[in-house]
Amino acid sequence: MRRLMKYRMLSLLLFFFGGTPLYADMALLLHQPHSTFGFFNPTGHAALYLSRVCAESPMLLRRCENGEMGVVISRYNRVAGYDWLAIPIIPFLYAVDNPEQVPEFVGRDGVLTLRDAWRRGYLLDVAPDAEDGAIPKGDWTQLVGAAYDRKIYGFMIETTEADDEALIEMLNSRANKRRFNIVFQNCADFVKDVINFYYPKSIRRNIIADAGITTPKQVTKSFVGFSRRNPGLRFSTFMVPQVSGDLGRSKAVRGVFETIVMSKKYVVPLVVLSPWVAVGGVVAYVTEGRFDPEKHVSMVLKPVGLKEHLLAFSEYAHPEHTYDEPPVTVDPDEPAIEAAAGDPWTYNGFLENTPY
Repeated sequence: MRRLMKYRMLSLLLFFFGGTPLYADMALLLHQPHSTFGFFNPTGHAALYLSRVCAESPMLLRRCENGEMGVVISRYNRVAGYDWLAIPIIPFLYAVDNPEQVPEFVGRDGVLTLRDAWRRGYLLDVAPDAEDGAIPKGDWTQLVGAAYDRKIYGFMIETTEADDEALIEMLNSRANKRRFNIVFQNCADFVKDVINFYYPKSIRRNIIADAGITTPKQVTKSFVGFSRRNPGLRFSTFMVPQVSGDLGRSKAVRGVFETIVMSKKYVVPLVVLSPWVAVGGVVAYVTEGRFDPEKHVSMVLKPVGLKEHLLAFSEYAHPEHTYDEPPVTVDPDEPAIEAAAGDPWTYNGFLENTPY
């Protein structure tokens, strides 16, 4: 009864102070595809936001302290030889520490400048300078400023503190070495494995729609299905828009057979060379592959106002928070938070910028 009253009190506070509550501790982040690679392989990217898990460094996880908002963790292919890396939510989305620094419009050079500044401040162990001191080449740019490249959907569900602790111990104790394989060990496989760690057998790949390959879209579809089968679990959704700028706009996420049958560059030659395979792809997509994340969005999260959403939730969800008192609304000008804002590894209030 106290917990139920707690939820209602939090909802009222958020209603009066600026937003809909995000009741969740873990969120699956579905990224739209972008750039040339996304044109040929529009399956997108998958990552996880963990609201009670923070990081001493991109390779070392820990529990969050008061005022911290969690990290985004994902599997990457060619970033310093690591399997996964964890980045505070606001830098992950916008490559800055504070939401006030997020530009309303940004060009390609501006995005690179923001990313490089954050790299020089916090990621030199992962992405050191080039030999001549210049900005290094490579995929490290995937770690920060994701919202400049693409639109991101979030699907959030609750977890337990014990499971958070167990995940931290598991990831910190095992070798963090590159495992990426686009067919068998991609970013969606990592997300699937972590969600199944919290909720065993909740996420599965689709043999029919994706030829057995784990895709970000299928993981999300399966996750939404799991939430529907378990209505007792808190579940909510959101969308982070792509920041306006001269970078190309991201496109819709697709599955394996959906990519084939919905793209002229693939389906036309396939119809000519092997029409029955094309027909089979259409059947696979229609029967198993249809899912539109846009239809599930319940709110749009932008830098302005995002801090209030997540700080209010964090105050409620923090392990030290007692259920005998209502959650506290955090003053954005509070000195203690501002004083800590210089170090994103110890201050997740960098959530002043981002959603997940």
